[in-house]
Formats: sequence, C-alpha cells, structure tokens
Amino acid sequence: MKYLMFVCSDSEPDTDPTELPDIHKWVAENDSRGRRLTGNVLAPTSAATTVRVRAGELLVSEGPFAETAEVIVGFDLLDCADLDEAIEVARTHPMAREGRLELRPFADLPD
Repeated sequence: MKYLMFVCSDSEPDTDPTELPDIHKWVAENDSRGRRLTGNVLAPTSAATTVRVRAGELLVSEGPFAETAEVIVGFDLLDCADLDEAIEVARTHPMAREGRLELRPFADLPD
C-alpha cells in the first residue's frame, strides 16, 4: 500500500539529548528495502505559490496556503505492506523527533 508521508516542522520538538538518526542512512535503508519510492526536501514557504479558481477567475498569490507555525518541509512516498509497517518506517525518521510525520494512504478511486 502506498502512503504519502508529509514531513512537517513542529513547535514542540523532542528534548531527548541523544543523537538523532542519520537521514542519509534512513534514506539508504528504506530505498534498498523498497519501502521508500521517492522523497525530497521542499523550499521554504516564502517560495510557495497558491493557485485557486473562483467564478472562472484565476487567483494566484505568493506565499503558503495557510499561515501556521508548523509547515510541510518535505515528503516521502512509501510503499509498505500496511499501516503498521508505514508507522515503523516513520518512527525511525529523524523528523519523528524534531518535527512530525503525517502518513496518508492513497485513495482507491472508482474507475
């Protein structure tokens, strides 16, 4: 099952003083096991562009969709057997301690 894992900042990071896991090792391990299909870091929210159409009019604005303290800073596309495996993959990601990770399965749309 495929999951989009949003990597987000958090205003209350873990205070555990132990060293964080190495992101390069996390990527290499999950890539080699076929659990991570792709992923990347995003540019800051100041580089965001929001696009909407209202009453047929294109509305484009600079900046993020919403002003919040926590923002999406990256993503990973996971391919896991089930939610339990996806949670285990997320648990070992460095941002599980410094930020927060949201796992969202892809919807099965009718044909």
